[in-house]
Amino acid sequence: MVFSSISFLFYFLPVALGLYFLAPGKIKNLVLLIASLFFYAWGEPAYVLLMIASIFLNYGAGRLIAARRDRLSLGLGIAANLLILGFFKYADFLIGTLNTLTPLDIPLLELPLPIGISFYTFQAMSYLVDVYRKDAKLQTNLIDFAAYIAMFPQLIAGPIVRLRSIEDKLHTRTHTLNGFAHGARRFAVGLGKKVLIANNIGAVWDQVSVSDLSQLPVLTAWIGIAAFTLQLYFDFSGYSDMAIGLGKMFGFDFPENFRHPYESRSITEFWRRWHITLGSWFREYVYIPLGGNRKGLKIQLLNIAIVWMLTGLWHGASWNFVLWGLFFAVFLLLEKVLLLKKLEKLPRAVTHLYTVVVVMISWVIFSIEEPGRIASYLKAMFGLGGGLADSQSLYLLTSNLVLFLIAAVGCTHFPAKLGRFLIKDRERGRHARIDESELGVTGGGLILQNLWTLALLVASTGFIIASTYNPFLYFRF
Repeated sequence: MVFSSISFLFYFLPVALGLYFLAPGKIKNLVLLIASLFFYAWGEPAYVLLMIASIFLNYGAGRLIAARRDRLSLGLGIAANLLILGFFKYADFLIGTLNTLTPLDIPLLELPLPIGISFYTFQAMSYLVDVYRKDAKLQTNLIDFAAYIAMFPQLIAGPIVRLRSIEDKLHTRTHTLNGFAHGARRFAVGLGKKVLIANNIGAVWDQVSVSDLSQLPVLTAWIGIAAFTLQLYFDFSGYSDMAIGLGKMFGFDFPENFRHPYESRSITEFWRRWHITLGSWFREYVYIPLGGNRKGLKIQLLNIAIVWMLTGLWHGASWNFVLWGLFFAVFLLLEKVLLLKKLEKLPRAVTHLYTVVVVMISWVIFSIEEPGRIASYLKAMFGLGGGLADSQSLYLLTSNLVLFLIAAVGCTHFPAKLGRFLIKDRERGRHARIDESELGVTGGGLILQNLWTLALLVASTGFIIASTYNPFLYFRF
C-alpha cells in the first residue's frame, strides 16, 4: 500500500486515525502497532513475519546489551541485523559477482526484496548502539518498542528515525487540533509533490531512458536526466513530507529529510541537505567510530571513501550503486582537499551550476544499472551520441516546458517563502525555529491555508484516479 493510493487515502488512513483517537491513551501505541503491521502486510503478507522477527530480535538484543554493557553483545546484535539485511538484499548480488569472477555457477535465490528493510534495519541498529552508549533508554515495553520499529508513516521509505529523537513522545504525547492540521497540510503538500509533479515529470525520463542511447541527441539526454533529477527529488521528498505530516497527525515530530538540496553550491553542501537522516546515520554510526577526522587527513579521507562505498551499497545490490557512491566520494574528497575554499570565492551562479551538473551526472549512474548504457548516456550528454537535437528533443522540450519550470521553482525555497508571505506569517519570519503548528494563523491566512490544502488533495486524488503510473522510487531500497 502506498500513500498516494485510493485504498490508503479513503480506507486505511481514516479507519486508522478513527481507531487511534477513539482508543484510550494507554493503548494508542498498540492500535498504532496493529495498524502498522496491517499496512505492511497489505503489500508484504509474508515479510510481515520477518519484521515481527526483527522486532523480537532487537528487543531481546537491547535487553542483553543493557544488562552486559560489552562490545560482544552489541556486536552480536549488529551482526544479526546485518545478516538478515545481507541475506535478503545482497545474497544474489554476491552470488552473481562470485559466478562472474570464478567458474562457479551457483543458482540465484531470486528472493523478493522486503520493502523498507534497509530503513527499519538501520533504525533498529541505531537503537542498539544508542542503548550501548546510554544515549537512549532501554525499552522494556515490547508494544512501545514494536510501535517504534514498525510505525507505518516512516516504515518503508524513511525518514530514518532514531529512538532518542522521539523517545519522550513514544510514551507520552499530546494531540492538538493545530498539530493535526499542520500534519494534514504537510501531508497534502507531499502528496501534491509526488502525484502532480514527480509522476508527470517521471514519464519524460521513462520515455528517454528506453531510447537507443547510442543515437541519443545532446538535448534529449539533458532533458531526460533533468526529468529524473526532478522526479527523484519530488518523489522522495514528497514521501518524506507525507511521512512527517502523518507523524504529526499521530503526535510525533519526525526529523526533516530534505532542505532544498538543489540550491547547494558544493557537493559537500548538497549532502547536508539531501536525505539528511541517512547522512547523519552514516556519520554517527560509521564515520565517527572509524575515527572521523581525529586521526589525520589520510585516515579521514579513507573514512570518507568507506562511508560512501557503503552509502552506495545501501541504496542497492548492484555495481552501479557502488560506482555512484564512489563517484560522490571522489568529489567530496576533492572538495575537502582542494576545492571548497576556491568554490567559496566563485560567483553563486558558477558554484550552483557546478553542483547541479555533478549531481545530474551522478543520477545517470544511479538510475541505469548496465555499465555500457551508463557510458552511452554520458557520451550522449556531452556530444558523443546522435547530434545536438532532433524532433523528439524539441517535442519533449516544448510539451513539458511548463512542467519543468514549475518543478524547477518548486524545488527551491521560494514556494515556502511565498506561502509565508501570503498568510502574513510575520511571527515565523522573526522566529524561524517556531513550529508551524504553534503559530496563531487566523482569519484570511487560515482560510487560504485550508483552501490550498483542499485544492492539493482534490487535484492529487483526480490524478491518482486517472493515472496508473504511480511508482515510489525509494521503495526498492
